[in-house]
Amino acid sequence: MQDFKKNINNVKLGDNVKIFDFVNLYGCEIGDGTKVGTFVEIQKGAVIGKNCKISSHTFICEGVHIEDNCFIGHNVTFINDLFPRATNEDGTLQTESDWKCIPTYVKKGASIGSSATILAGVTIGEGALVGAGSVVTKDVPPYTVVAGNPAKVLRKLK
Repeated sequence: MQDFKKNINNVKLGDNVKIFDFVNLYGCEIGDGTKVGTFVEIQKGAVIGKNCKISSHTFICEGVHIEDNCFIGHNVTFINDLFPRATNEDGTLQTESDWKCIPTYVKKGASIGSSATILAGVTIGEGALVGAGSVVTKDVPPYTVVAGNPAKVLRKLK
């Protein structure tokens, strides 16, 4: 009998990765010791480092690169398209060839709070902290706390 609790296809998994039920992982890479919570989707081309925690209900799309020791809170959403559209000007449905994936980077040891939205092309610096519910529209410097919509620098950690 097929296990419908997990949809895992063409995924490179490190050692001791823990994946909870009801996940959708395909064409991605997940490093050693990382935990992936329930109701998470990680798309092709996404890379998750070692010893990360990806909390439930999170969406990690193509083009997202998360380095080692990062925390991604519940219901975090990454965006990889600056100008999303369903159709072309002639009314035909867009395909993969009609858009450009914009990479996003989360550097080593960064933490992203629950329900944050991270726009395409952003880099969240090493050790940075993104507050819950924030909308990150610009790069976050290393060891900095940001929060709000749009996210603004609150203070430096170092």
